[in-house]
This record gives sequence, structure tokens and C-alpha cells, in this order.
Amino acid sequence: MSVFTPVTPEQLSVWLAHYRLGTLVRMQGIATGIENTNYFVTTTGGSYVLTLFEKLTPMELPFYLGLMAHLAQHGIPSPAPATDLDGRLFSELNGKPAALMSRLQGETVSAPKPAHCSELGSTLAEMHLAGQSYQRRLGNPRGPGWWREAAPQVSPFLDAARAALLRSELEFQAQQRREDLPRGPIHADLFRDNVLFVGARIGGVIDFYFAGVDCLLFDLAVTLNDWCVHAGGEMDTPRAQALLAAYHARRPLTAPERDAWPAMLRAAALRFWLSRLYDFYLPRAGELVHAHDPEHFRRILELRIAHAGDVPWV
Repeated sequence: MSVFTPVTPEQLSVWLAHYRLGTLVRMQGIATGIENTNYFVTTTGGSYVLTLFEKLTPMELPFYLGLMAHLAQHGIPSPAPATDLDGRLFSELNGKPAALMSRLQGETVSAPKPAHCSELGSTLAEMHLAGQSYQRRLGNPRGPGWWREAAPQVSPFLDAARAALLRSELEFQAQQRREDLPRGPIHADLFRDNVLFVGARIGGVIDFYFAGVDCLLFDLAVTLNDWCVHAGGEMDTPRAQALLAAYHARRPLTAPERDAWPAMLRAAALRFWLSRLYDFYLPRAGELVHAHDPEHFRRILELRIAHAGDVPWV
């Protein structure tokens, strides 16, 4: 279980006394995630998700929690943070900033079909449109600046071929122009385990804690690289076309975005190859923490480089 900061029922009961949400019935650690401590919490007033933030600071949290509240108010199925008796969206629990969110309904889909990808494309576009009116600003925490910082830390663990690939891709991405692309708040981590389906419809989009302001196209590329690939990283064209067509129908993509698309798919693969290398080789102490295999996104990056001229578009 990915629990970095254990919380006892007694500690949580004291903390919950600062909310009008009833008394604690039960709590259960959530087994997924490598960044925060999460529990399912049931009170006499409802069902929630408790998150203790292991890395995010009180200065950063207003952006994330405010973004989720903003999207929920605009009809996006995102978690709605609860406010305590003092009107705060988070407060300290066991030495860490903590927040309580509404628990959304649905199940993850491990083997998505084109229909799932179409539904997701529409929802992602609606998220991007709704985010345009969100006023807080915070840069993408795992954007190009972080790539440049992380690369020297993981390079000593790589063989010559992988180290050369990393250097080459960083040089390529440094030459790309991102300034002319539409920007706004992005989820930046919209993988299959962060979307809940109720039947054919999306019931929840969760885990916004890598969100930040960046190119909207980057968010689309991150999503495609997880939802529209086979096990070996090869692109599934029907799923990719379904995702892109549904997104484009809600938020038409621009000519500069079209030009940037192949490079952006590579950028999205690079970001997750780097972060998985970092988590694998430089892990943080925790209880039974699971780090994802970095090789999956290394293969995706190489495939996006080799087949840059064959990527689907609308």
C-alpha cells in the first residue's frame, strides 16, 4: 500500500471534528499512487477520499484544490474539495497538509475501446475549455524545466544507449517552439487509472496533483500515449482517431498544434520515461511503494521517434 504517512482512526476522528461531515465509520488505505498518501473515508455523512500531501506545499495546494473545485462547478466530474468549519480547503493532519474530497463513482477501464477514448476526448476538451476561466497560475511541475533537472540525476543509472537517447531527445525538445500553442490548466497525468467509468460514461476524473499551466496539446499527447497504445507501446490507430476526433469536435485544434503534434507525442513519452526512471532509481521511503517500469515509456519514445510521420490526426 502506498502510505507514506500512516493515520490512525483516532487521529482522523479528531481531524474530522473540524468538518460538518459526521463521524468516522471506517477508513481504508488506497493501494495505488506514488506521490501522496490516500485513504477512502466513510463518515455518517457520506463517502470521501482523504489525501495527505507528501510533496506539495501549502503554497502550491490552493492551485490544485481550487482547480478541482472550479472544474466541478463547471460540470466536469472532478473531485470537489470539502471546506472545514473555518472555510479552509486543507489543514494539517499528522504533520502533513491534508484535504478531504468527494468520492466519485465508477471503475477504471484497463482495456479501453474506441468508445471509451471518444468519451474521454470529449471530456478532456471540456476540461480545457472550462479551465480557461480559472485564474490561478502554476507552471507544469514536470515540464521541460524539470526534465533538465532530473536528467543528470538519472543518467548515471543508464547504459550508454539509453543515456544517448535521453541526451538526444532533450536536445530535440529544446529546439521546439511551444510559445504559439494554446495554453491553460492541464491535468498532465490523465492515465487509465485516473478516469472512472460508469457504464459508457465518465463518472470521475481524479488525481490532479501533477496539474499545471502548459500547452493543452501536451495534455492530449499524454492521454493518447496511455489510452491508445498496445502493450508494447505501438499506437492503436482506431482508439487514437476516436480520441482525437472527439476532442477536436469540442475544441478545434489549430494549425500550429497540428505542426507540433509529432514532437509533442515525443515530449509526453519523454516526461514519463524520465519520471519513472526517477521514481525507480531514486525512490522515497514508504510502505510497499510500487514504482512503474521505466522501459514502457522508453519504448514509446523510440516508437514515436521512428514513426513520427505516421501519427493519427484529425
